[in-house]
Amino acid sequence: MKALPGEFLSRMQAELKGDYAAFLESYNNESVRGLRANMLKGNADAIAALCPVKLERVDNTADGFRLMEAWEGVGLSPVHMAGLIYMQEPSAMLTIAIADIHPGMKVLDMCAAPGGKTGAAAARLNGQGLIVSNEIVPSRAKILESTVERMGIANAAVISRRPDEIAKAMPEYFDRVIVDAPCSGEGMFRKDERAIEEWSAEHVSSCANRQRLILESSAQCVAKDGMLIYSTCTFSREENEDNIEWFLKTHTDFELAEQRRLYPHTFAGEGHFAAVLRRKGGSVRPYAPLKLTPCKDKAYAEFIKDTFTVPPKGTAYAYQNGVNIISAELPEAIAPMLRRSVGVYAGELQKGRFVPHHTLVMAEHGGEYARRLSLDESDARLAAYMRGEEINCPEVWRGYCAVAYRNHPIGWGKAVGGRMKNHIPKGLRAW
Repeated sequence: MKALPGEFLSRMQAELKGDYAAFLESYNNESVRGLRANMLKGNADAIAALCPVKLERVDNTADGFRLMEAWEGVGLSPVHMAGLIYMQEPSAMLTIAIADIHPGMKVLDMCAAPGGKTGAAAARLNGQGLIVSNEIVPSRAKILESTVERMGIANAAVISRRPDEIAKAMPEYFDRVIVDAPCSGEGMFRKDERAIEEWSAEHVSSCANRQRLILESSAQCVAKDGMLIYSTCTFSREENEDNIEWFLKTHTDFELAEQRRLYPHTFAGEGHFAAVLRRKGGSVRPYAPLKLTPCKDKAYAEFIKDTFTVPPKGTAYAYQNGVNIISAELPEAIAPMLRRSVGVYAGELQKGRFVPHHTLVMAEHGGEYARRLSLDESDARLAAYMRGEEINCPEVWRGYCAVAYRNHPIGWGKAVGGRMKNHIPKGLRAW
């Protein structure tokens, strides 16, 4: 690892005092890797049992595990392709662990990419309520969309807007607003040397100022008795406690409910800060529901009838150039911001026929497939399918089928004459 900046070390020595030596010693250790079991798709222990490496429970959350040994090629594994896990540093799991999210809530993840906290929040909603997941940078918003798709989240709307635009459109709407703020990344030093190169006192100050602007807008989105959860992966007081103190002085209708710090010498992770701010004042504003046009296309209806024995939950709407299945109630105010995914993107109509999208087969939408080909590691067809190849299937099958890893879908196939044509998007195949 590169030498740590001298000014950073001086700051930490002044902050930690007697604990500084232990903190400094922690940088002689390797960074800690972790994963979150996606409880939208199953029990955490059952999912962990499918992972081919030794894992250890993370004690601050119900779905987190540390990797106790290297896992090469995890991104090409069937457990990852099926959306059963999300690779996440253990300390970062603190944010959602203390957010107290329950089914039916309305949640905003303000700085959401790459999507780990959105996924954890969605698992706690368990398909009920709404999560609006925002990322202002378009390229990162695409990564966020792919995470939402792989995790199978059926009640999310992904948007790409400035925080002040969201505050103006949906004030006092959300039960929980998550701000995992862009920061100076001091908690990234052990696993990313670029964070060391980019660090400076000026960068810390710049981040703190930007965080205050984000907090200002985010606070406006919190409904009465709701919570604003603020977190960073850095150690500087300017970006953590000082920002919380500033916020409470300038927002007297909020109170501090909880505040925690994790350091690499006190917790087996890279370090994190999180605070929960409860809104005492304000109101719960009424919002008119968004009116959408139900899909009445015959080709779509025939596809659903042929492919499912129990159709996906929610209502299918004609949306942009395709069909989206939406189970959560959306406020009319969100309409101008919907340029990205919303609900489950089912697919599109092409010359009188319906072509399903990968999102539909990955989503935890509550539907039951008429044809599901479930494979495991003992079946050579699993690896072949993941590589994008055609595989054998029952001779009598015709039409679209869900191909699954241990009953968890990983993609579409189209059966004809005992062969399954592969419909995994090329960019997602395990080459």
